[in-house]
Amino acid sequence: MLSIMLMSVLNVKEISYVSVIGYGVLVCREALTGFILGYAASICNSIVLFAGNIIDMDIGLSMATEFDPTMNTQVTITGNIYYYFTLLLMLIGNVHQFLLRSLVDSFSLIPLGGAVLDRDHLLASMIYFMRNLFILGFRIMLPIFATILVMNVVLGIMAKVAPQMNMFSVGVQIKILAGLAVLYLCVFLFPEVVALLTEQIKVNMRNFAGGLH
Repeated sequence: MLSIMLMSVLNVKEISYVSVIGYGVLVCREALTGFILGYAASICNSIVLFAGNIIDMDIGLSMATEFDPTMNTQVTITGNIYYYFTLLLMLIGNVHQFLLRSLVDSFSLIPLGGAVLDRDHLLASMIYFMRNLFILGFRIMLPIFATILVMNVVLGIMAKVAPQMNMFSVGVQIKILAGLAVLYLCVFLFPEVVALLTEQIKVNMRNFAGGLH
């Protein structure tokens, strides 16, 4: 719908095709181009979902999952909270305007019928994103990871010092409370998280668009 609206305001050149088959190939090529550019932006949401999954595994909430209708997958509670917090801050930070501007610029960067798939460049861009996914995801969940790691060490020492006290039976509740407390204390870091994700979206759009022309 946005593309149809933009056709009336953008200087889009007319393209020629030979037959119905040529027209179908042209439509499929443009649909694939739009899919790749949209996919480059949407996969950045998996960073916060990955961080939320690891956090829930550490604090003991990995069994509590919810169905995400936008992704058609089961996501953990913390991952879902991180996802919607991030989405809300992105709307406040006008990231949607950047995506609309990217759609407008894509018509001049990749003209109609001019998309040429560079598989090596797209593969390198995907590998680069996968590396950043683990790096950024670990940076997001690092406070929880460090807290739970120290707590596990303390519980292990106390279990050896006082074996009559079953520390691991109460360790589950302690880790959940400590994890929730750290999540509450780290709320002020969300703007930095959104800044990292926004920068990754821009990098993805630039890299993937480079493999289409």
